[in-house]
Amino acid sequence: MSQDPDKTGTVAAGEQATQEWSAERAEGTAARDEADAQARRTEAEARAAELREELAVTDERRVEEEHTKAQEAVAAAEKEESKKERKRREAEERRQAAEAEAERAREHAAGAAEQARATAAEGHRATVSGAAVSSPGAGVDPKAAAAAGAGSRAQPEQAGPRVSPPAAGPDKPELYLAAAFAGAFLFARILKRIAE
Repeated sequence: MSQDPDKTGTVAAGEQATQEWSAERAEGTAARDEADAQARRTEAEARAAELREELAVTDERRVEEEHTKAQEAVAAAEKEESKKERKRREAEERRQAAEAEAERAREHAAGAAEQARATAAEGHRATVSGAAVSSPGAGVDPKAAAAAGAGSRAQPEQAGPRVSPPAAGPDKPELYLAAAFAGAFLFARILKRIAE
């Protein structure tokens, strides 16, 4: 090999230029790689921001839907409560009407019983006075008729209250009494239905 200093300097300069070029190329590659990595990071951050935004929108929709469902549930509960209150009022009105009907039936029955007692008392007086005034010309002995009348008066006091025959005419107390019992029965059924 030749020891020419110019050649050695040229080779050294060429090697140095190659090294510089390699270094610049490496720096350029590193800069490109860094720029690519930076771009990928930026793109990833942008995608992450989009996903966070979509998640926030989804969460907001979910909250709105839950709020709407809650409002619908409250409205349904209020409607159900209103329906129950209306039924309770109707039941209370029916109970009051049944009580009023039963009270009228009791008053009517009491009046019918009083009228029946009065009718029975009048019938008893008419029977006694008719027995005492029997004429002898009718084929009945006045003493026997008076004894029969006295016996019939004494007998009810010993045996209990006398049952009068059904009253004739428009006022029939047994009908009033039957109506009173029917009203009481109806009242009991209504109360039972309300209690259920």
